[in-house]
Amino acid sequence: MRVPLADLVQQYYSIEEEVNAAVRSVMTSAQFILGPTVIKLEEDIAEYSGAKYGVGVNSGTDAILLALIANDIGVGDEVITSPFTFVATVEAIALIGATPVFADIDPATFNLCSKNVEAKITSRTKAIMPVDLFGQMAPRDEFVALAEKHGLEIIWDAAQAIGASYNGKRLGEWPGTSTLSFFPTKNLGGAGDGGMILTNSETIRDRLIQIRFHGSGGGYVYARVGYCSRLDALQAGILGVKLPHLDAWNNGRRVNAERYLAGINSKYVVLPCTDPKAHHIYHQFTIRTKHRAELMVHLKSNLIDSGIYYPLALHLQEAYKYLGCKAGDYPHSEQAAAEVLSIPIHPGLTTEQINHVITQINAFAP
Repeated sequence: MRVPLADLVQQYYSIEEEVNAAVRSVMTSAQFILGPTVIKLEEDIAEYSGAKYGVGVNSGTDAILLALIANDIGVGDEVITSPFTFVATVEAIALIGATPVFADIDPATFNLCSKNVEAKITSRTKAIMPVDLFGQMAPRDEFVALAEKHGLEIIWDAAQAIGASYNGKRLGEWPGTSTLSFFPTKNLGGAGDGGMILTNSETIRDRLIQIRFHGSGGGYVYARVGYCSRLDALQAGILGVKLPHLDAWNNGRRVNAERYLAGINSKYVVLPCTDPKAHHIYHQFTIRTKHRAELMVHLKSNLIDSGIYYPLALHLQEAYKYLGCKAGDYPHSEQAAAEVLSIPIHPGLTTEQINHVITQINAFAP
């Protein structure tokens, strides 16, 4: 019995007619760049997330990049974030000429620890960027209080967390700017790249609209130096079809997670922890084990996919050696990178597949 880490073909077949109709609608309209399909998706996702505004862009990476620029962050500024995340989080900070500053994670949730962040604040700190890793929102109340205390901007990297909430409040109901990714394997994924920025600030919204379109927002008058980062209408059409299914898909992930949590009892595995304030939507179900290589071989031999997100903390990556970090600086992040393993959690899994994964993990003996 094969158990894939993701099954986008199965997802497509479940909504095939709706997706095909949306694609035909865009094709026959010949409005491929922005336009009414993108505007509707921006409005729908903003409403779904509890934000006033959504601004669609070319990718989740661009969403972070443009959010930083729209918040006036640039050369000479420091942005504190996690070393245990996908590279785009840190990459965007570096690309605008700001300095990424790392703080260690909470080893239980894998999310940035607010106490560790506060210890890193200097006179050059302009913003903090928590990451909602694996579908669990970082502790919003702690970071909002911290930002208000020190007069900092908050940019939430919520690429993995659309549909999540914290203390009963959705992404857009918290202060700050949130960024989303629509990479195909995300909980809400397109048929290619795509991203969005959520904000409750009209000023930030207007800046983003300019920045994403060469600094003009349309036409041939340029108010600022900008980028070409527009969400394609084809992607918006497909995402618009998927959005009404998102809650059901997220609930499916949560049900699968509950089955794992109840069924896996291996002494070689540590199960993921959920903050009691968080509504976790399980973009990944990530276990920890000191026997990762052996477990991966065991799972593969039983036709079960697994993945490592992420195998080397960013402060130890060649590209970021210029920041002067060394092994041992962020021990929780380094240990997580050495131990994490994500197993299939997508909503298309059958009960038999879930039981197969549980059986094989429990049978594992290094």
